[in-house]
Amino acid sequence: MDRNDPQHAEWMAAALALASEAAAAGEVPVGAVIVRNREIVGRGRNRRESDQDPVAHAELIAIQDAARTLGSWRLDGCQIYVTLEPCAMCTGALVLARIDACVFGTADPKGGFCGSLGSLHEHPGLNHRFSVLGGVKGDACRDQLQQFFRALREKKRTKPLTDEPGGADSTAVPERWPSG
Repeated sequence: MDRNDPQHAEWMAAALALASEAAAAGEVPVGAVIVRNREIVGRGRNRRESDQDPVAHAELIAIQDAARTLGSWRLDGCQIYVTLEPCAMCTGALVLARIDACVFGTADPKGGFCGSLGSLHEHPGLNHRFSVLGGVKGDACRDQLQQFFRALREKKRTKPLTDEPGGADSTAVPERWPSG
């Protein structure tokens, strides 16, 4: 994959817009689009909080949307653009979907499995592998995540401690998003 292909920035901008929608809904701002033949065929944004679903990651929602659009679970000829490096679960789903390539914005040193914690996408024992390109619009993707967590921490600092769900002491928030 050519890092300088202007299409990468265009598709990542679409993923960033979905990540902004996620942030506006109180979700960790991660967005994903799946592209085939220079057309978006799948879209997704984080929905874990909204749906109270631990697997409602942007990538999985985009995979499901693309499969419906294409009428096939095999996403041959498709590339996913996602603002944050996919986790092990999402990387595994991308392998199962037969995706051709993953382009991500910022690395996730605490959860990413497309190079950070591991490289599941190129494991020799799997029957499918895909290429990965990281760092596309990386600063914008990282800044979006940092701003979200900064605002969340500030909100928790000003909220009184309670024993109720959602109280300031109920959820750990990273002090800063790592650079990628």
